[in-house]
Amino acid sequence: MVSDILILNGKIVNDGTITEKDILVRNEKIEQIAGDLSSIPAKKIINAAGKIILPGVIDDQVHFREPGLTHKASILTEAKAAVAGGVTTYMEMPNTIPNTLTQELLEQKYQIASQKSLANYSFFLGASNDNLEEVKKTDPNSVCGIKVFMGSSTGNMLVDNEKTLEAIFREAQVLVATHCEDEGTIRKNMAAFTEKYGEEIPIEAHPLIRSHEACFKSSSLAVELAKKYDTRLHILHISTAKELELFKRGPVENKRITSEACIHHMWFDDQDYATKGTLIKWNPAVKTEADKIAIFQGLLDGVIDIVATDHAPHTLEEKQNKYLNAPSGGPLVQHSLVAMLEFYHRNKISLEQIVEKMCHNPAKAFQIEDRGFIKEGYFADLVVVDLDNPWTVSKENILAHCGWSPFEGTEFKSNISTTLVSGHPAFENGMFNQSKTGRRITFDR
Repeated sequence: MVSDILILNGKIVNDGTITEKDILVRNEKIEQIAGDLSSIPAKKIINAAGKIILPGVIDDQVHFREPGLTHKASILTEAKAAVAGGVTTYMEMPNTIPNTLTQELLEQKYQIASQKSLANYSFFLGASNDNLEEVKKTDPNSVCGIKVFMGSSTGNMLVDNEKTLEAIFREAQVLVATHCEDEGTIRKNMAAFTEKYGEEIPIEAHPLIRSHEACFKSSSLAVELAKKYDTRLHILHISTAKELELFKRGPVENKRITSEACIHHMWFDDQDYATKGTLIKWNPAVKTEADKIAIFQGLLDGVIDIVATDHAPHTLEEKQNKYLNAPSGGPLVQHSLVAMLEFYHRNKISLEQIVEKMCHNPAKAFQIEDRGFIKEGYFADLVVVDLDNPWTVSKENILAHCGWSPFEGTEFKSNISTTLVSGHPAFENGMFNQSKTGRRITFDR
């Protein structure tokens, strides 16, 4: 039994409105939302006066590196970083070691999370050129989706067999999430830059090697296949302006094909390679300022549906290698919400839109049961935020196991005060309560 919790005097941002109401939490769920609940006895009272209350952020794309890569990160460490950043639910990717290509390996990850994860969780089954039968076994009600790498990945996860790719889109009974970069185009570009620079390829070449053409060619193929087979498709981390042509405006619940923008593609551009170097080396690459602006506008216009992180930590030693040997990816899950709130402070997006893209839409797109909104009867995944409590990212307050962040030295105006995960006060005033783990999320499909 979870202790009764009263959250008083906060401004609730939910479903397109901001209202000042109190929230009563009981037995993991929101029992009551009303104007004044202060007379109700409660074991714990959270005074949210002067603060905002948001639904917990749902991050549909993270890499927590367990099993097999725990020198970079683990479910324990990264889920703590997530909760400290207001992320109450995550969906984790299959390129661990071993790759999550069977139902048995998938369930092993769920078991690890049930023992260690402070946040709620789900895990993608990975697709390969030869695991179609495993893909077909995936339970739509208990697994977030199938992840297809239509571009280079680790291990045996590049799906480059055309017949296999068609079969996955035809047979999948759950959402298919794709990483879209055309491998042939990348290899051709890499060969040209290798011929010119040898092993001394500059980091500035990264968006030219993993180019606009590579992204659009692959994304357009994914959309074509999804339309052909009426697949529920979600294209991850859009990085180019041109790809926006592939998607329609409108409410996410009316779409069979949705798209996502990641924090780094809206915050950084290719001019930042000069100072950030390989710390902002991601796949797909951070591209031009024009792409960055267009992606953000696509988010505002309802062309792009979801904001996520692609949180993918590596050790600082690994990242400090030269271009060819530096792995792609970086830690972002602790800072995604405060980064989006920084855009709010710059008058680029409203609080209601942030909640729509980070909380409501992931819940709708993945058909998550009873999460993503502040509603009576829903799980109490809640974040209390102080919009005026500036702090600066430093090595001392970075919680990802890797110990670094591309945001190091950045000042954020907003601060996460309290995070409730399924009614449990997992993070409060800089402290964690690890007496209870998060829950495996379920889906209404």
